[in-house]
Amino acid sequence: MRIDLKNIKVGYLISERIKECDIDITRICDFFSCEEPEIEKMCQMDSLESDTLLKWCKLLKYDFFRLYTQHLILYSPPASRDKHINAKSDILPTFRKNVYTKELISFVMEQLNNGVMDTEQIIEEYRIPKTTLFKWLSKYKNF
Repeated sequence: MRIDLKNIKVGYLISERIKECDIDITRICDFFSCEEPEIEKMCQMDSLESDTLLKWCKLLKYDFFRLYTQHLILYSPPASRDKHINAKSDILPTFRKNVYTKELISFVMEQLNNGVMDTEQIIEEYRIPKTTLFKWLSKYKNF
């Protein structure tokens, strides 16, 4: 199954994970303290509140938030040069943006193999360092 990281339909992905894990609906209802129609409604939604999604992550043992992180890596605009916006926060933690998962590497390699983008376009658009991309090319040439 290919996941569309540009248009994440988290309800659909949750329902697919439920099928993979073969979890009984009564267990899910007990976990969320709700009735079956509410669970079915969640599985049809495009997005969920973060606390609800966190519960799904725990129940299904899958990090659905990582899908959104990958979306940010692929589709967020380049970092602003505005010092006011990029000022270090005393409250919020700072994360490295270059966390590459298998899904991201697979996506990039598909773009290259299908001729959708060349190496320079990928380096420029997704800000993947040239050395990293060439390591992927040698390591995953049969991807």
